[in-house]
Amino acid sequence: SLPLIGMGEVEYQGNIFSGADILKKMNWDAIELVSKEGLALLNGTQNMNAFAVWALLQSERLSEWADVIGTMSLEAYDGRIEPFTHAVHAVRHHKGQIDTAARIRELLEGSELIKQPKVNVQDPYSFRCMPQVHGASKDTIAYVKSVVDIEVNAATDNPTVCPDEDLVISAGNFHGEPIAQPMDFLAIALCELSNISERRIYKLVSGTRNLPSFLVAKPGVNSGFMIPQYTAASIVSQSKTYCTPASVDSIPSSQGQEDHVSMGANAATKLYQVVLNTERVLAIELFNAAQALEFRRPLKSSPTIEAIHKAYRENVPFIDTDEFMAPHIAKSVEFLRK
Repeated sequence: SLPLIGMGEVEYQGNIFSGADILKKMNWDAIELVSKEGLALLNGTQNMNAFAVWALLQSERLSEWADVIGTMSLEAYDGRIEPFTHAVHAVRHHKGQIDTAARIRELLEGSELIKQPKVNVQDPYSFRCMPQVHGASKDTIAYVKSVVDIEVNAATDNPTVCPDEDLVISAGNFHGEPIAQPMDFLAIALCELSNISERRIYKLVSGTRNLPSFLVAKPGVNSGFMIPQYTAASIVSQSKTYCTPASVDSIPSSQGQEDHVSMGANAATKLYQVVLNTERVLAIELFNAAQALEFRRPLKSSPTIEAIHKAYRENVPFIDTDEFMAPHIAKSVEFLRK
Protein backbone atom coordinates (compact mmCIF):
# COMPACT_ATOMS: atom_id res chain seq x y z
CA SER A 1 0.00 0.00 0.00
CA LEU A 2 2.89 2.41 0.66
CA PRO A 3 3.68 3.09 -3.04
CA LEU A 4 0.10 4.29 -3.53
CA ILE A 5 0.90 7.26 -1.31
CA GLY A 6 4.41 7.78 -2.70
CA MET A 7 6.27 5.86 -0.02
CA GLY A 8 7.98 2.48 0.21
CA GLU A 9 9.64 0.65 -2.69
CA VAL A 10 8.52 -1.14 -5.86
CA GLU A 11 10.20 -3.78 -7.99
CA TYR A 12 9.63 -2.94 -11.66
CA GLN A 13 11.28 -4.68 -14.62
CA GLY A 14 13.94 -6.15 -12.37
CA ASN A 15 14.88 -2.87 -10.68
CA ILE A 16 13.95 -1.35 -7.32
CA PHE A 17 12.34 2.10 -7.34
CA SER A 18 11.08 4.28 -4.52
CA GLY A 19 7.33 4.72 -4.38
CA ALA A 20 7.69 8.39 -5.31
CA ASP A 21 9.94 7.63 -8.30
CA ILE A 22 7.66 4.94 -9.71
CA LEU A 23 4.63 7.25 -9.50
CA LYS A 24 6.62 9.90 -11.38
CA LYS A 25 7.77 7.33 -13.94
CA MET A 26 4.18 6.20 -14.55
CA ASN A 27 2.87 9.77 -14.49
CA TRP A 28 0.50 8.84 -11.68
CA ASP A 29 -0.58 10.99 -8.75
CA ALA A 30 -0.17 9.73 -5.22
CA ILE A 31 -3.38 8.98 -3.40
CA GLU A 32 -4.12 11.55 -0.71
CA LEU A 33 -5.58 9.68 2.23
CA VAL A 34 -8.25 11.08 4.50
CA SER A 35 -9.32 9.89 7.92
CA LYS A 36 -9.33 6.08 8.34
CA GLU A 37 -8.34 5.28 4.74
CA GLY A 38 -4.83 4.23 5.76
CA LEU A 39 -6.15 1.43 7.95
CA ALA A 40 -8.47 0.29 5.16
CA LEU A 41 -5.44 -0.23 2.90
CA LEU A 42 -3.69 -2.39 5.48
CA ASN A 43 -6.24 -4.67 7.09
CA GLY A 44 -9.73 -4.77 8.49
CA THR A 45 -13.05 -5.67 6.97
CA GLN A 46 -12.38 -3.58 3.86
CA ASN A 47 -9.52 -5.88 2.92
CA MET A 48 -11.62 -8.97 3.65
CA ASN A 49 -14.59 -7.62 1.72
CA ALA A 50 -12.50 -6.90 -1.35
CA PHE A 51 -11.47 -10.55 -1.47
CA ALA A 52 -15.00 -11.72 -0.71
CA VAL A 53 -16.58 -9.70 -3.53
CA TRP A 54 -14.02 -10.95 -6.04
CA ALA A 55 -14.42 -14.54 -4.85
CA LEU A 56 -18.20 -14.31 -5.09
CA LEU A 57 -18.08 -13.12 -8.69
CA GLN A 58 -15.74 -15.98 -9.57
CA SER A 59 -17.82 -18.49 -7.59
CA GLU A 60 -20.98 -17.66 -9.51
CA ARG A 61 -19.11 -18.07 -12.79
CA LEU A 62 -17.51 -21.36 -11.76
CA SER A 63 -20.79 -22.72 -10.43
CA GLU A 64 -22.37 -22.17 -13.84
CA TRP A 65 -19.41 -23.80 -15.58
CA ALA A 66 -19.53 -26.78 -13.21
CA ASP A 67 -23.04 -27.59 -14.43
CA VAL A 68 -22.08 -27.22 -18.09
CA ILE A 69 -18.86 -29.22 -17.84
CA GLY A 70 -20.46 -31.86 -15.63
CA THR A 71 -23.21 -32.28 -18.23
CA MET A 72 -20.64 -32.72 -21.00
CA SER A 73 -18.92 -35.36 -18.86
CA LEU A 74 -22.25 -37.08 -18.27
CA GLU A 75 -22.83 -37.30 -22.01
CA ALA A 76 -19.29 -38.53 -22.66
CA TYR A 77 -19.66 -41.16 -19.91
CA ASP A 78 -22.98 -42.38 -21.39
CA GLY A 79 -24.89 -41.37 -18.27
CA ARG A 80 -28.60 -41.38 -17.57
CA ILE A 81 -31.02 -38.44 -17.43
CA GLU A 82 -33.47 -39.96 -14.92
CA PRO A 83 -31.62 -38.76 -11.78
CA PHE A 84 -32.31 -35.18 -12.89
CA THR A 85 -36.10 -35.59 -13.05
CA HIS A 86 -37.82 -32.66 -11.34
CA ALA A 87 -39.98 -34.86 -9.10
CA VAL A 88 -36.86 -36.33 -7.49
CA HIS A 89 -35.61 -32.94 -6.36
CA ALA A 90 -38.96 -31.36 -5.55
CA VAL A 91 -39.38 -33.69 -2.57
CA ARG A 92 -36.17 -32.39 -0.97
CA HIS A 93 -36.98 -28.69 -1.48
CA HIS A 94 -33.41 -27.31 -1.66
CA LYS A 95 -33.38 -24.47 -4.19
CA GLY A 96 -29.82 -25.04 -5.38
CA GLN A 97 -30.50 -28.73 -5.97
CA ILE A 98 -33.72 -28.04 -7.87
CA ASP A 99 -32.06 -25.33 -9.97
CA THR A 100 -29.07 -27.54 -10.82
CA ALA A 101 -31.27 -30.43 -11.96
CA ALA A 102 -33.32 -28.04 -14.10
CA ARG A 103 -30.16 -26.58 -15.64
CA ILE A 104 -28.81 -30.03 -16.51
CA ARG A 105 -32.13 -31.02 -18.11
CA GLU A 106 -32.03 -27.78 -20.10
CA LEU A 107 -28.46 -28.45 -21.23
CA LEU A 108 -29.45 -31.95 -22.39
CA GLU A 109 -32.42 -30.85 -24.52
CA GLY A 110 -32.07 -32.20 -28.04
CA SER A 111 -29.28 -34.65 -27.23
CA GLU A 112 -29.02 -37.85 -29.24
CA LEU A 113 -26.66 -39.41 -26.73
CA ILE A 114 -28.92 -39.09 -23.71
CA LYS A 115 -31.73 -40.87 -25.58
CA GLN A 116 -29.67 -43.97 -26.30
CA PRO A 117 -30.53 -47.19 -24.38
CA LYS A 118 -28.40 -47.44 -21.26
CA VAL A 119 -26.75 -50.61 -19.98
CA ASN A 120 -26.08 -49.35 -16.46
CA VAL A 121 -28.99 -48.88 -14.07
CA GLN A 122 -27.10 -46.40 -11.89
CA ASP A 123 -24.31 -43.93 -12.59
CA PRO A 124 -21.52 -43.16 -10.10
CA TYR A 125 -22.36 -40.55 -7.47
CA SER A 126 -20.16 -37.95 -9.14
CA PHE A 127 -22.59 -37.93 -12.07
CA ARG A 128 -26.04 -38.63 -10.67
CA CYS A 129 -25.53 -36.55 -7.52
CA MET A 130 -24.53 -33.37 -9.34
CA PRO A 131 -27.76 -31.61 -8.28
CA GLN A 132 -27.19 -32.46 -4.63
CA VAL A 133 -23.52 -31.41 -4.62
CA HIS A 134 -23.52 -28.54 -7.10
CA GLY A 135 -26.80 -27.41 -5.58
CA ALA A 136 -25.40 -27.30 -2.06
CA SER A 137 -22.58 -25.12 -3.35
CA LYS A 138 -25.10 -22.85 -5.08
CA ASP A 139 -27.00 -22.43 -1.81
CA THR A 140 -23.77 -21.61 0.01
CA ILE A 141 -22.82 -19.04 -2.64
CA ALA A 142 -26.26 -17.44 -2.27
CA TYR A 143 -25.89 -17.29 1.52
CA VAL A 144 -22.42 -15.77 1.33
CA LYS A 145 -23.67 -13.24 -1.20
CA SER A 146 -26.40 -12.15 1.23
CA VAL A 147 -23.80 -11.61 3.97
CA VAL A 148 -21.37 -9.75 1.72
CA ASP A 149 -24.17 -7.52 0.45
CA ILE A 150 -24.83 -6.45 4.04
CA GLU A 151 -21.16 -6.08 4.91
CA VAL A 152 -20.15 -3.90 1.95
CA ASN A 153 -22.89 -1.46 2.87
CA ALA A 154 -22.03 -1.42 6.58
CA ALA A 155 -20.04 0.94 8.79
CA THR A 156 -17.25 -1.15 10.28
CA ASP A 157 -14.86 1.39 11.73
CA ASN A 158 -14.15 2.22 15.35
CA PRO A 159 -15.27 4.24 17.16
CA THR A 160 -18.77 4.18 15.72
CA VAL A 161 -20.12 7.65 15.02
CA CYS A 162 -23.90 7.89 15.48
CA PRO A 163 -24.84 11.42 14.31
CA ASP A 164 -28.57 11.03 14.87
CA GLU A 165 -27.96 10.10 18.50
CA ASP A 166 -25.03 12.53 18.85
CA LEU A 167 -22.85 9.68 20.09
CA VAL A 168 -19.31 8.45 19.46
CA ILE A 169 -18.93 4.94 20.88
CA SER A 170 -15.89 2.67 21.05
CA ALA A 171 -17.34 -0.72 20.19
CA GLY A 172 -16.59 -3.75 18.02
CA ASN A 173 -17.85 -3.23 14.47
CA PHE A 174 -14.28 -3.63 13.22
CA HIS A 175 -14.35 -7.33 14.08
CA GLY A 176 -14.18 -9.49 10.95
CA GLU A 177 -16.04 -12.56 12.21
CA PRO A 178 -19.26 -11.85 10.24
CA ILE A 179 -17.30 -12.05 6.98
CA ALA A 180 -14.56 -14.51 8.02
CA GLN A 181 -16.94 -17.40 8.68
CA PRO A 182 -18.77 -17.01 5.33
CA MET A 183 -15.45 -16.91 3.45
CA ASP A 184 -14.44 -20.18 5.11
CA PHE A 185 -17.83 -21.58 4.11
CA LEU A 186 -17.42 -20.41 0.52
CA ALA A 187 -14.02 -22.08 0.27
CA ILE A 188 -15.63 -25.39 1.26
CA ALA A 189 -18.40 -24.94 -1.32
CA LEU A 190 -15.89 -24.28 -4.09
CA CYS A 191 -13.62 -27.11 -3.01
CA GLU A 192 -16.55 -29.51 -3.30
CA LEU A 193 -17.14 -28.41 -6.89
CA SER A 194 -13.55 -29.36 -7.65
CA ASN A 195 -13.72 -32.51 -5.52
CA ILE A 196 -16.64 -34.00 -7.46
CA SER A 197 -15.18 -32.71 -10.74
CA GLU A 198 -11.96 -34.63 -10.17
CA ARG A 199 -13.96 -37.81 -9.57
CA ARG A 200 -15.68 -37.37 -12.94
CA ILE A 201 -12.27 -36.86 -14.54
CA TYR A 202 -11.11 -40.12 -13.01
CA LYS A 203 -14.13 -41.98 -14.38
CA LEU A 204 -13.57 -40.60 -17.87
CA VAL A 205 -9.97 -41.87 -18.01
CA SER A 206 -10.67 -45.20 -16.30
CA GLY A 207 -11.35 -47.19 -19.47
CA THR A 208 -14.99 -48.02 -18.72
CA ARG A 209 -18.25 -47.66 -20.66
CA ASN A 210 -16.54 -48.16 -24.01
CA LEU A 211 -14.15 -45.26 -23.53
CA PRO A 212 -10.47 -46.06 -24.16
CA SER A 213 -8.12 -46.03 -21.20
CA PHE A 214 -6.78 -42.52 -20.62
CA LEU A 215 -8.89 -41.29 -23.56
CA VAL A 216 -6.46 -42.12 -26.35
CA ALA A 217 -6.89 -44.65 -29.14
CA LYS A 218 -3.59 -46.43 -28.32
CA PRO A 219 -3.31 -46.26 -24.51
CA GLY A 220 -0.52 -48.82 -24.30
CA VAL A 221 1.78 -46.60 -26.33
CA ASN A 222 0.46 -43.25 -25.08
CA SER A 223 -0.21 -42.19 -21.50
CA GLY A 224 -2.95 -39.91 -22.80
CA PHE A 225 -4.89 -38.05 -20.14
CA MET A 226 -3.29 -39.86 -17.20
CA ILE A 227 -1.21 -36.89 -16.06
CA PRO A 228 -3.98 -34.25 -16.22
CA GLN A 229 -5.94 -36.45 -13.80
CA TYR A 230 -2.89 -36.56 -11.52
CA THR A 231 -2.76 -32.78 -11.72
CA ALA A 232 -6.43 -32.41 -10.82
CA ALA A 233 -6.05 -34.81 -7.89
CA SER A 234 -3.06 -32.87 -6.58
CA ILE A 235 -4.86 -29.53 -6.85
CA VAL A 236 -7.96 -30.85 -5.08
CA SER A 237 -5.84 -32.25 -2.26
CA GLN A 238 -4.20 -28.86 -1.84
CA SER A 239 -7.59 -27.13 -1.71
CA LYS A 240 -8.73 -29.48 1.03
CA THR A 241 -5.89 -28.25 3.23
CA TYR A 242 -6.97 -24.66 2.53
CA CYS A 243 -10.47 -25.48 3.76
CA THR A 244 -9.45 -25.79 7.39
CA PRO A 245 -11.37 -22.79 8.76
CA ALA A 246 -9.28 -19.73 9.50
CA SER A 247 -12.09 -18.25 11.59
CA VAL A 248 -11.69 -20.83 14.36
CA ASP A 249 -8.16 -19.56 14.95
CA SER A 250 -7.25 -16.60 17.12
CA ILE A 251 -4.18 -15.22 18.83
CA PRO A 252 -4.04 -12.32 21.32
CA SER A 253 -2.03 -9.15 20.73
CA SER A 254 -1.73 -5.60 22.05
CA GLN A 255 -1.04 -6.78 25.61
CA GLY A 256 -4.16 -8.93 25.54
CA GLN A 257 -6.53 -6.08 24.68
CA GLU A 258 -7.11 -7.61 21.25
CA ASP A 259 -7.65 -11.06 22.70
CA HIS A 260 -9.95 -12.52 20.04
CA VAL A 261 -9.55 -11.89 16.31
CA SER A 262 -11.33 -13.30 13.27
CA MET A 263 -8.33 -14.24 11.12
CA GLY A 264 -10.54 -13.07 8.27
CA ALA A 265 -7.54 -11.96 6.21
CA ASN A 266 -6.25 -15.53 6.32
CA ALA A 267 -9.69 -16.79 5.32
CA ALA A 268 -9.59 -14.36 2.40
CA THR A 269 -6.20 -15.38 1.05
CA LYS A 270 -7.01 -19.10 1.40
CA LEU A 271 -10.31 -18.54 -0.40
CA TYR A 272 -8.45 -16.74 -3.20
CA GLN A 273 -6.30 -19.82 -3.79
CA VAL A 274 -9.29 -22.19 -3.64
CA VAL A 275 -11.01 -20.12 -6.35
CA LEU A 276 -8.00 -20.46 -8.65
CA ASN A 277 -7.65 -24.16 -7.87
CA THR A 278 -11.32 -24.87 -8.56
CA GLU A 279 -11.12 -23.03 -11.87
CA ARG A 280 -8.12 -25.12 -12.89
CA VAL A 281 -9.75 -28.44 -11.97
CA LEU A 282 -12.92 -27.57 -13.91
CA ALA A 283 -10.73 -26.61 -16.87
CA ILE A 284 -9.06 -30.03 -16.70
CA GLU A 285 -12.46 -31.71 -16.60
CA LEU A 286 -13.49 -29.78 -19.70
CA PHE A 287 -10.26 -30.89 -21.37
CA ASN A 288 -11.14 -34.52 -20.59
CA ALA A 289 -14.86 -34.30 -21.32
CA ALA A 290 -14.31 -32.71 -24.73
CA GLN A 291 -11.86 -35.49 -25.60
CA ALA A 292 -14.19 -38.24 -24.36
CA LEU A 293 -17.16 -36.85 -26.27
CA GLU A 294 -15.27 -37.41 -29.53
CA PHE A 295 -15.33 -41.15 -28.88
CA ARG A 296 -19.17 -41.12 -28.99
CA ARG A 297 -19.30 -40.01 -32.61
CA PRO A 298 -21.28 -40.03 -34.84
CA LEU A 299 -23.87 -39.47 -32.08
CA LYS A 300 -24.25 -35.88 -30.95
CA SER A 301 -24.94 -34.25 -27.63
CA SER A 302 -27.40 -31.37 -27.32
CA PRO A 303 -27.05 -28.27 -29.52
CA THR A 304 -25.89 -26.30 -26.46
CA ILE A 305 -23.18 -28.78 -25.46
CA GLU A 306 -22.07 -29.22 -29.07
CA ALA A 307 -21.79 -25.44 -29.51
CA ILE A 308 -19.59 -25.19 -26.42
CA HIS A 309 -17.55 -28.16 -27.64
CA LYS A 310 -17.06 -26.52 -31.03
CA ALA A 311 -15.97 -23.22 -29.48
CA TYR A 312 -13.59 -25.07 -27.18
CA ARG A 313 -12.06 -26.96 -30.12
CA GLU A 314 -11.10 -23.63 -31.67
CA ASN A 315 -8.75 -23.23 -28.70
CA VAL A 316 -7.78 -26.75 -27.66
CA PRO A 317 -7.33 -29.65 -30.14
CA PHE A 318 -8.22 -33.33 -29.94
CA ILE A 319 -5.22 -35.27 -28.61
CA ASP A 320 -4.04 -38.23 -30.72
CA THR A 321 -0.63 -38.97 -29.23
CA ASP A 322 1.39 -37.93 -26.20
CA GLU A 323 2.34 -34.29 -26.01
CA PHE A 324 2.96 -31.57 -23.45
CA MET A 325 -0.43 -31.05 -21.80
CA ALA A 326 0.26 -27.94 -19.69
CA PRO A 327 -0.39 -25.45 -22.56
CA HIS A 328 -3.74 -27.11 -23.27
CA ILE A 329 -4.73 -26.87 -19.61
CA ALA A 330 -3.72 -23.19 -19.63
CA LYS A 331 -5.83 -22.62 -22.76
CA SER A 332 -8.72 -24.42 -21.05
CA VAL A 333 -8.49 -22.04 -18.10
CA GLU A 334 -8.50 -19.09 -20.53
CA PHE A 335 -11.59 -20.53 -22.21
CA LEU A 336 -13.48 -20.56 -18.91
CA ARG A 337 -12.60 -16.89 -18.40
CA LYS A 338 -13.95 -15.72 -21.75
